[in-house]
Amino acid sequence: MSQLTGLAAVVTGGASGIGLATARLLAAEGARVAVLDLDPSGAEPPLTGITADVADDTSVRAAVAQAAEALGGLDILVNNAGIGAVGTVADNDDAQWHHVLDVNLLGMVRTSRAALPHLRRSRHAAIVNMCSIAATAGLPQRALYSASKGAVLSLTLAMAADHLREGIRVNCVNPGTADTPWIGRLLAAAPDPAAERAALGARQPHGRLVTADEVAAAVLYLAGPGAGSVTGTALAVDGGMAGLRLRPAGT
Repeated sequence: MSQLTGLAAVVTGGASGIGLATARLLAAEGARVAVLDLDPSGAEPPLTGITADVADDTSVRAAVAQAAEALGGLDILVNNAGIGAVGTVADNDDAQWHHVLDVNLLGMVRTSRAALPHLRRSRHAAIVNMCSIAATAGLPQRALYSASKGAVLSLTLAMAADHLREGIRVNCVNPGTADTPWIGRLLAAAPDPAAERAALGARQPHGRLVTADEVAAAVLYLAGPGAGSVTGTALAVDGGMAGLRLRPAGT
């Protein structure tokens, strides 16, 4: 029997990239999975695609209710939907700050708030938030994005404390630079995409970009029964970027 057999999961932003890899892996492990996305067309059966905008509370509440009805309940919520931003603190105007925080932080608040009544009825309730290496390491040209993910890390810890005695575990995954569509667009806009890709890979101690499947595997662990004693934890999937300080090669 697969480890998630009989459980129902919702993955936001699950129609592409890390979200889609996660949704597919949860389904492969036996879960019934609904994908909430602005354009859920990338979520093919056995995934259930539902249109939702995490920046709109009415949309989120309706989508979560639809997912719970379609799946016969809700046991796992993966808060993956998010957007990127490039620049120093001086480069993004107030409107962009409000928009990124609205999606990356408040989007998780809205989805979790809508899912809590269903999760409280589960005998195996887990929330996994998608955080980032940007929450714990100072990265250049990522002031706004880093601020949003730092808030996600703090939110994860607070939620874990608030909901532990309701039987709901809350954790987050901190990927390093991952090979996602957003990174692909950044690379395509660079003067030398190949050199930029090499530089992004080289700053991670294992020398390459993280894959979406590797991040999905971390989500699966945190959402699954094997992590029954794990809550309030940030699991780094970053090739050692957060914690290792290697000497230069050959020294």
